[in-house]
Amino acid sequence: MVPTPIGNLGDMTFRAVEVLKHVDLVLAEDTRKTGILLKHYGIATRMLSHHKFNEHQNSEVICRRILSGESMALVSDAGTPSISDPGFLLVSHCIENQIDVECLPGATALIPALVQSGFPSDRFLFEGFLPVKKGRQTRLELLKYETRTIVFYESPHRLLKTLNQFAEVFGSERQIAVCRELSKLFEETVRGNASELIGHFENKSIKGEIVIVVSAIV
Repeated sequence: MVPTPIGNLGDMTFRAVEVLKHVDLVLAEDTRKTGILLKHYGIATRMLSHHKFNEHQNSEVICRRILSGESMALVSDAGTPSISDPGFLLVSHCIENQIDVECLPGATALIPALVQSGFPSDRFLFEGFLPVKKGRQTRLELLKYETRTIVFYESPHRLLKTLNQFAEVFGSERQIAVCRELSKLFEETVRGNASELIGHFENKSIKGEIVIVVSAIV
């Protein structure tokens, strides 16, 4: 399991480059995006598409190939595989087949966002993406009295909807940090209460990958 940069290609580790150079096959969420990364680092390893739409069919086949002697590395488009990205199912199948699994340390969006939010980071809850429709309100109600900092991932076109729901469920004064385009050229972190952040973003064109950090209830 090889983490890849969430934005800045310079965040790739030396070890990650070496692993991708020397395995027999790179399993990629999107071979086009991974191809850009591999080309940047002069990596010529063959790729195989492995994403959420084919991982159920792929995982058993991949395990058989590994057991036959092939070495493989899994990457997602950005960040650490299995963290709101494909990976869990393949790891589970590998463990069932007594295949060693190793995850390299490396890039993930949630930790930088958590640290620069300014909220306590000794104990936190990572929620990833909220349900798009069914179960969304129920999930938020369950988190209403959470005593740990909460970290969410969100898409730009749902950011305002999510902030309004946070204001409704958590209260308009709940402190929140919105981190956008982490490690990229237009990186931005906006802090304030739910009402202030709604006002900040409601008349803007919102683009990029987003992490939302919500303070614990006090």
